[in-house]
Amino acid sequence: MSASVLPVPNFCKGQIVRFMGGEGIIKNYRFESRRWEYLVEMPMGPKPEMGRVGYETMIWLSEVDICSLVNHFSGKMLNLEQKHLAKAC
Repeated sequence: MSASVLPVPNFCKGQIVRFMGGEGIIKNYRFESRRWEYLVEMPMGPKPEMGRVGYETMIWLSEVDICSLVNHFSGKMLNLEQKHLAKAC
């Protein structure tokens, strides 16, 4: 009998994250093809004239494509360079 060990996901349900297309909230996640993937829901804008067509505001993203909006320098005063690095994430 052999045991498999899964890596711990970096993000959790309900966490606000940023990605190339904007920002969103983690709704779910799964381990697939040796990596974590996250279902991210983006905030809905104004309702278009033709109405909505399902889950157009949700997307599955790989862990490398997203980063947390939580400041990793919590409890410290940030200088301008640190603020720029935190925003770059």
